Amino acid sequence: MRRQVSPRQLGVGLAVLAAFCFSFKAIFVKLAYQAAPVDAVTLLSLRMIFSLPLFLISGWAYLRNGPKLGIRDWMLLIFLGLAGYYGASILDFLGLQYISAGLERVILFTYPTITILIGLLFLNKHVSARLIAALVLCYAGVSLVFVSDTQLAEDSRAPWIGAGLVFASALSYACYNAFAEASIAKLGAARFSVLALVVSILAAQVHFLATNPVSDLVQPWSIYGYCAAMAVFSTVMPIFFQSGAIQRIGAGPTVLVGMLGPVMTIFFSWLLLAEPITGVQMGGTVLVLLGVYLIRRA
Repeated sequence: MRRQVSPRQLGVGLAVLAAFCFSFKAIFVKLAYQAAPVDAVTLLSLRMIFSLPLFLISGWAYLRNGPKLGIRDWMLLIFLGLAGYYGASILDFLGLQYISAGLERVILFTYPTITILIGLLFLNKHVSARLIAALVLCYAGVSLVFVSDTQLAEDSRAPWIGAGLVFASALSYACYNAFAEASIAKLGAARFSVLALVVSILAAQVHFLATNPVSDLVQPWSIYGYCAAMAVFSTVMPIFFQSGAIQRIGAGPTVLVGMLGPVMTIFFSWLLLAEPITGVQMGGTVLVLLGVYLIRRA
């Protein structure tokens, strides 16, 4: 007799799949950079173009229902769409031109600590000893991974430029997380996510048209393949996997399982991109994961 899978087991499995899919985003970007001389703006534009029909199909019912939005609602939504999906993505894509996929994922994974700091500074949140310990662990870990990348880099300036851009990406995504609560409370999580994504997709296309000729959209088939993979495998699918996991096991356990993401990125960047793995890098990654774990517990 075949054993029946429990809702908890299914939830954990979906959380693992979400972490696996998210971990491949940086891999696809690095592979695209290796395949052809494509710039970050064109790459993001193509990723968004492939994502748009998938999200409209899946979220059309949410767009037609719900409360009417006022001007202040739209202003907040536009800010969040620009900060979360567009701003964080373009800064991340730019940063990946300079640093390894492993360092990128570790820096991005510090966004919960930045979200906490924003809450302390602007949203009247309270500090605790556990939060301070988490911040120390996270940034000590990032420093170790950064030192490892600096030692391996051919250009001594590249890790600084790349790390700065990716940290700005994490800051942008943290702003999205910290200030999204009001919009989610009014619109619901699904409708908010679809609308914010539509805003970011439009922003990415405006950015592309302002800086690039339309002919830049003509790329080798390999670039289209990597952008489609980013849209389907590392954008749409993991969002649904993560939602399913949260529904079955809750947000906290889902996020904790998601901590597998940076480790997966480091492993697959070694396997597919031939990026070296060092003991210092792994030690720093463990410190970051411990810091994020403390934040989630707090």
